[in-house]
Amino acid sequence: MIRVLLADDHPVVRSGYQRLLALEPDLRVVAEAADADAAYAAYLQHQPDVVVTDLTMPGGGGLDLIRRVMRRDQWARVLVFSMHDSPALVRQALASGARGFLTKASAPESLVDAVRSLARGERYLAAELPAWLLDAPATGQADADSGLAALSSREFEIFRLLAQGASPTECAQALKLSPKTVSNHQTVIKDKLGVATTAALVHLALRHGVIGHDSHA
Repeated sequence: MIRVLLADDHPVVRSGYQRLLALEPDLRVVAEAADADAAYAAYLQHQPDVVVTDLTMPGGGGLDLIRRVMRRDQWARVLVFSMHDSPALVRQALASGARGFLTKASAPESLVDAVRSLARGERYLAAELPAWLLDAPATGQADADSGLAALSSREFEIFRLLAQGASPTECAQALKLSPKTVSNHQTVIKDKLGVATTAALVHLALRHGVIGHDSHA
């Protein structure tokens, strides 16, 4: 039996995943979570075989969850299931420790295949994503041109939160960092990306598919 933890802040989405996986006799959802903190607590409690997580969630988001889980267990198997599929985001997720990446445009049966693949110790990438992403999680000419490749995982997560409209204080609360630390990161991020304003930062994130046009209100 493959035990699965689902992390997504949309109850309807989690319910759909749960019903899909419940149809398979070898899969069992042992816990669900609506934010990164609850997901990490559920991971510690249930020790699932596979974690399926979105990237955009309260409490630090999916990238932060991946890092926390991997620090706890370097052999953990985390599958990202996200509506965003930019190469920059896929590479950051893989570089943070995820073993697979699916987009929400993938066929439903892909989730089942991906969970089974990760449980076997394999890696999995959505069919619509280029296979080379698995072998080059930290490289890419488009990212290099935009400066995204120069961002650390922590800087990339702060970059995403800022681009989605979060204030430095909200970033600090979500990631459990001090406001001063986030402010320092923000300065470094803008320097690495070659932007001077938050508006320019948002525009860059939109242009490279790091956030969707509906992510920034």
